[in-house]
Amino acid sequence: MAAGERPFAERVVAWQRTQGRHDLPWQNTRDPYRIWLSEVMLQQTQVATVIPYFERFVRALPDLQSLAAAPLERVLELWSGLGYYSRARNLHACAQRIVARHDGVFPRTALLVAELPGIGPSTANAICSFAYGARLPILDGNVKRVLARHAGIEGFPGERAVEVRLWDIASERLAVTDVEAYTQGMMDLGATICVRARPLCAACPVAADCVARTTGRAHLLPSPRPRKPVPQRAVTMLLALRHESVLLERRPPTGIWGGLWSLPEIPAAMALEEFCRTRYSAEVDVGQALGPIEHGFTHFRLTITPQPCRVVRWTDAVNEANTLWLPLADVDGAALPAPIRKLLVTIARRQGALDL
Repeated sequence: MAAGERPFAERVVAWQRTQGRHDLPWQNTRDPYRIWLSEVMLQQTQVATVIPYFERFVRALPDLQSLAAAPLERVLELWSGLGYYSRARNLHACAQRIVARHDGVFPRTALLVAELPGIGPSTANAICSFAYGARLPILDGNVKRVLARHAGIEGFPGERAVEVRLWDIASERLAVTDVEAYTQGMMDLGATICVRARPLCAACPVAADCVARTTGRAHLLPSPRPRKPVPQRAVTMLLALRHESVLLERRPPTGIWGGLWSLPEIPAAMALEEFCRTRYSAEVDVGQALGPIEHGFTHFRLTITPQPCRVVRWTDAVNEANTLWLPLADVDGAALPAPIRKLLVTIARRQGALDL
């Protein structure tokens, strides 16, 4: 700490009081449901993106009991477009577990919260800090960046040894009082000041003794994830239209887009006509393939080639729980992966099924 400077936590709290964020829709409440929902939505997603999803979600499912009672399909519809869909499935599973094992009351200790599906130690600590005033450190991605720069910690924060060191620093610097303001301040610093590229060091309340700033390494810390070649995958998907409806299949509950409705995926070794004949007892005329759609995931990139076809004969035997004909007019609100929704919305507008 530089001579004459207040302790780290005091400076963060004072800055948060005057410069931090105070009017987000999940703030100014002790409701653990809203706090939990916001923390899950904010994982790997920016605040500006989360706000409309959060507001729509709590309008539809205003409390833990309504979330637990809702079908997973409804939860996925509300989440659709936000990405990382395992978060939505875990959220639903959490609510049902809390109802079954905790009498519908959100747990009050971080240890119990961290036992719930999809909630790690940092998220559990943040929830208990905001909901119950617990004095616990957090270490999300933004906070890792702030602490790694300020303390001059080398290495990728995802490495175990580096993460352990950062947890130690987070605990050492934790505010004695005003823990909620400190926790929010650390989040705000990482999101608005100590950003990944071009940090605003001149506006930072802890810049005076920041090792990264004083040594000219703010652009180097924390160390990036070691680069690996990004795997590429390619799939062809059936785009079957009939009576202003599109054929969809529900994806398996695990894996990419788990539980969402999507275009059927055609096996690489199978011709489209054979696929439709063996899977649906249908005859189709194959159209010209549409341009490929590129979509990036955390660990790979996916190239989707939509293959349109004209239905010649359909047996109407497609009434299984995992298959449906969705009217094009309804695609905008369905639980679809973002790139599939974008494609179908474009088609629906071209055909006049959706208003421009």
